[in-house]
Amino acid sequence: MGGKMSGTPFDLTGKNAVVTGAGRGIGRACAVALSRAGADVALVARSENELAAVATEITNLGRTAVVRPHDILRVSELQSLMEDIASVMGGIDILVNNAGMNIPQEALDVTPEAWDQIMNLNLKAAFFTAQAVGRIMIRQGRGGRIINMSSQTGTVALVKRSAYCASKAGLNLVTKVLALEWAKHNILVNAVAPTFIETEFSKGFLADPIFRKYALSKNLLQRFGTPEDVTGAVVYLASAAASLVAGHILSVDAGWTAH
Repeated sequence: MGGKMSGTPFDLTGKNAVVTGAGRGIGRACAVALSRAGADVALVARSENELAAVATEITNLGRTAVVRPHDILRVSELQSLMEDIASVMGGIDILVNNAGMNIPQEALDVTPEAWDQIMNLNLKAAFFTAQAVGRIMIRQGRGGRIINMSSQTGTVALVKRSAYCASKAGLNLVTKVLALEWAKHNILVNAVAPTFIETEFSKGFLADPIFRKYALSKNLLQRFGTPEDVTGAVVYLASAAASLVAGHILSVDAGWTAH
């Protein structure tokens, strides 16, 4: 995945992508968008039924979908999982490190269990997923793209999100460290940082009128995002159009962090 572009710079034909948390929401939308751009996609999430539905959507687009139900919290198994995917697909060129969670709580109410749940998925599992894929990409010797799914909360603080903010701020710096270490292998590591996106994940707290008002208070466009609002940034970072972008946190936040 070098610096020269041929044809359409966003064309991912011939590339193999892995998307975690691919069964729903942003992950599902990213998997479909990558396949629309020409990539074959391996789908990783806990729910096999959800992954099967996404796989059908991708195969209907004429691309190959590989389904791997897996809980990425089992970090000791991530290397073998990614090796299996690479063997089946003929290598890995793109990772969208999307799986994540949140447990909104006032700081006074945060429990050690909730803190660990958030950190273990959003930061620890994300790092070890990137590590597993990074090892494969380095061995392949053909470069690659790793795209971590961060959040505006990695840059600015939001109420009831002390653990979540910490996890995403940590992910932002992990992104930059990996970019520093792996650029020599032409592996470009970046992150996408969305604002509030309407998904199953966010439906509960966005239904609260008080929170909705707060969530739109610094949103210049005065609307919440959809998963499809995030996919353009992901396809861009995965493509030849972003061949000079490394260690960057790309905000897709309707201007929230411009304040």
